[in-house]
Amino acid sequence: MNQIYFAGSIRGGRDDVSIYLGIVEHLKTHGHVLTEHVADKSLTLMGEGGLSDKQIHDRDMNWLSQANFLVAEVTQASLGVGYEIGRIVERNKWVPEWQRKNILCLYRPQIDKKLSAMISGCDDLRRVKYQTLEQAKYGIDTFFRLFENR
Repeated sequence: MNQIYFAGSIRGGRDDVSIYLGIVEHLKTHGHVLTEHVADKSLTLMGEGGLSDKQIHDRDMNWLSQANFLVAEVTQASLGVGYEIGRIVERNKWVPEWQRKNILCLYRPQIDKKLSAMISGCDDLRRVKYQTLEQAKYGIDTFFRLFENR
């Protein structure tokens, strides 16, 4: 079963949490989502209560090490999401080529914002532009079809 790490902004802004929820629900049709909590509407800009930053980091890095796919919604800039993407890109240097490009970045183009060059210029990941949740779901389905029967 696919182990999917979903990344979306928490402390960088929660404006897209409803979109995250739709994405996470759809990702469940493709495997086990390790990080469903990112789509929790009760999670605020302050992050998770009851855990230290170190505990969150270590837990999330453990989940990231278990994941064979990373799907990130990158419309809302987030240092944490960028860090997670970078960690997987680096890890993928040591895996067989057919297992690479297992990172999907979803984003909605904005008039007043441009996608980071670190995302748009990286050959090691796939990007999908979308405006509606249905378009995002189609992009997710297309992404996972690339890895079927491998």
